[in-house]
Amino acid sequence: MPDLLEKASKINLQEYKYQLKEERIAKFPLAERDQAKLLLYQKGEIQHQRFFEINEFLPENSTLFFNNTKVIPARIHFQKQTGATIEIFLLSAVLPTTEIAEAMLVKGKCVWHCMVGNRKRWKTDDILVRFFDTKYGKIKVIASYADFEKNHIQFEWDNLSVPFVEIVEMMGTTPLPPYLNRKATEEDKPRYQTVYSKNEGAVAAPTAGLHFTDKIIEKLKTQSHHMEYLTLHVGAGTFQPIKSENVLEHPMHCEQIQIEKSTIEFLTQTKQPIIAVGTTSVRSLESAYWFGVQLINNVADKFHIHKLLPYETGFENLPDIQTAFKAILDYLNRKNLNTLYGDTEIFIFPGYQFQVINGLITNFHQPESTLMLLIAALLGDEWKRVYTEALNNDYRFLSYGDSSLLIP
Repeated sequence: MPDLLEKASKINLQEYKYQLKEERIAKFPLAERDQAKLLLYQKGEIQHQRFFEINEFLPENSTLFFNNTKVIPARIHFQKQTGATIEIFLLSAVLPTTEIAEAMLVKGKCVWHCMVGNRKRWKTDDILVRFFDTKYGKIKVIASYADFEKNHIQFEWDNLSVPFVEIVEMMGTTPLPPYLNRKATEEDKPRYQTVYSKNEGAVAAPTAGLHFTDKIIEKLKTQSHHMEYLTLHVGAGTFQPIKSENVLEHPMHCEQIQIEKSTIEFLTQTKQPIIAVGTTSVRSLESAYWFGVQLINNVADKFHIHKLLPYETGFENLPDIQTAFKAILDYLNRKNLNTLYGDTEIFIFPGYQFQVINGLITNFHQPESTLMLLIAALLGDEWKRVYTEALNNDYRFLSYGDSSLLIP
């Protein structure tokens, strides 16, 4: 659909800008998760509520899709003998596997692509060392460059019974978003994590889910709402601002997804409203749909959605949700798989036609960001009214901020 891409190339990013003052950014979480404000936008009507009341406003018999990724303490600090502190920020696994689920269980040695803080003080041949007293005894951890140019860092530790996830837990600190401009505290460990987090691998939280408590989830279940879980390991690229004048040139970060076969089976049958909890759940569901389309069209046998695939494929004559996910179910059965693994760079901007979701629970996002474009794709110009309402009613913004339920 070249005309859609042509139109998108002329998107004026200035139109997705609003005045976000520093004092409107929530620097710390509220004392109670579910006490956040909730802006309800439903078919043009706006109401102001509290998050703990969300069950009253969801469409009847909704299915909520939660991203159960777990944030790892991805900021790791080493101190050189000279006294210089080097920060290593884990981004993605390289060796012996690129699959995050497997990479977290590696023992003895691994290589990750990282960002390095104070890089000029860490020369190519320097080795960084830390020691830890643990239940396994004293552990020595060494960091060195596997590839200096690519920022590939090798970690080695001298106890082969300890998986990398435990090494990271011992060494790392919570990777708060850069716009919070503060160091992580002990409180951030549990609070920058959803109560349903399960699969380690994210370096940023799926923040729409931070407002949920076990009590709210149980209440939703008793009211005939259905819960489904999938995993998208959120990458640091989620905070990358759009710098290109032509938004299509923005390099979208690639994030890993896993969806259980039982969830795919559910999607082949359901006709109830689907509410995504967070933009990461949107990206996962919509990406999986497009993989189903590719399977139907016999143009792919691997779950990878590049950023412009939906627009290049076009939005005409598409299969319904059930048919697309049936194609994925057949694929899993053919391959004898119980989990769908893949990755996505999908870029959702105005002009995109949502195929799976009927609504979205989400926080308030940075101006001129890819997430802002996703909201505009869902609401059209109404996003401006929603954000004006939030600003005028003292909502708290960004990761630790307030919430919204958007039903176009």
